[in-house]
Amino acid sequence: MNILFVSSEVFPFAKTGGLADVSGALPDALNSLKHKCSIIMPMYRKVMENGFYPPVLKKNLKISLGQREYIFDLLFLKHRNTDVYFIDNKEFFNRDGLYGTPEADHPDNALRFAFFAKAILSVLNDIGKIDVIHCNDWQSGLLPLYLKINKDPITKIKTVFTIHNMAYQGLFGPDVIPSIGLTWDFLTMDKLEFYGKISYMKAGIIYSDAVTTVSKGYAKEILTSEFGCGLDGLLQTRASSIYGILNGVDYSEWNPKTDIYIAGKYNEKDLTEKVECKKNLLRLFKLPFDDKKPVIGLITRLAAQKGLDLVAERIEDILSLNTYLVLLGTGDEKYNNMFKNIAEKYKGKAGIKIGFDNALAHQIEAGSDMFLMPSRYEPCGLNQMYSLKYGTVPVVRATGGLDDTISDFNPATKKGNGFKFSEASGDALVAVLKRAVEVYKNNKNWKVLQQNGMNCDFSWENSAKEYIELYKKIS
Repeated sequence: MNILFVSSEVFPFAKTGGLADVSGALPDALNSLKHKCSIIMPMYRKVMENGFYPPVLKKNLKISLGQREYIFDLLFLKHRNTDVYFIDNKEFFNRDGLYGTPEADHPDNALRFAFFAKAILSVLNDIGKIDVIHCNDWQSGLLPLYLKINKDPITKIKTVFTIHNMAYQGLFGPDVIPSIGLTWDFLTMDKLEFYGKISYMKAGIIYSDAVTTVSKGYAKEILTSEFGCGLDGLLQTRASSIYGILNGVDYSEWNPKTDIYIAGKYNEKDLTEKVECKKNLLRLFKLPFDDKKPVIGLITRLAAQKGLDLVAERIEDILSLNTYLVLLGTGDEKYNNMFKNIAEKYKGKAGIKIGFDNALAHQIEAGSDMFLMPSRYEPCGLNQMYSLKYGTVPVVRATGGLDDTISDFNPATKKGNGFKFSEASGDALVAVLKRAVEVYKNNKNWKVLQQNGMNCDFSWENSAKEYIELYKKIS
């Protein structure tokens, strides 16, 4: 099959979160199964900052959107196994931040990503035969709609729309409708209207041929009022076309046997060098080495979704379990400041870096003993799967993909690959960490637990096969 994978961010070109990891790995996995999957994304300034300079394939292409004409270039390069195309328009994409600054979203995001969708449709013939366009999140939500209302043969192409996180819906004031090339009859409840605004995610859900989410658990959760973010009623009408397909892990990027960023290489049969990774991590955060104290690692977007308020309110209790805590992340200023204060107050016990650092992310995965994900909801989660491969035991809240991938360890049966808790409360969080620390004290049980996790296989191949079956089903 011929698939075009549409994403607003793709690793290693430009990244703000897990969507980029998925977009960088799934197309490679589809290609390795002898299908043809190409990627298309915006040509951000960040792409060049990350060392990529894709040459121009076609110059001065034009599209009309609303009352304006826009000119752009189509760029192309081959990365690993995959053809990658870039839509290059300096007005929209040559700026700091993919979607905004730390203070606010870019005010023209509605127009930026409407242009992105329309530009993609105009270059399909340049890319070649396409059976399925696989769209991701609200940034490409208009593409299935534009495709449906297009009057030429490309309307035979089928579309899949993947929801990576229901909370980010691409909501904009109705005044943008003329500028994105739509008529006012789209401002109705059965089309794009959502509480007086228009929703790009709603467009993707309504006009695509199939909807997927990134775990089976989350596919069920989004049909409820608790997790549907106001669109649960609409999703229920599409329930027969909604599929949960777990994200995979790119083990060429995340593997302690080969990881170029970590202090020592190790595997499930010989974890000797993991202690060197722990020493290095503690050194990086200026914390004294003590092998009797487990390191609890977090790599996260600093947002309410991630349950970080539970960590902050019970930090004293967590550290009193004779643990270290290290965190890498950035996000809402409220949480940035909260964890800066924790770093200042608990020097010698907690290490915090506000920002993103790919090398440090690998070093935290390898050097930590436990990896904490107390999310209030988590569509899939990738770090718990990375952690398993690194012998770093996940401690997670039982929600979405975290619940799908982590099974509670039972010291009596020696079964399980991590620790889970259900209630989103500080008490439940501290209780599960106490359990984890008790198992950590038993070297034999801890090693069994580590090996259970390291033997798990969450590679992309199985997930890619599920996507191929879905593409075939709708074609």
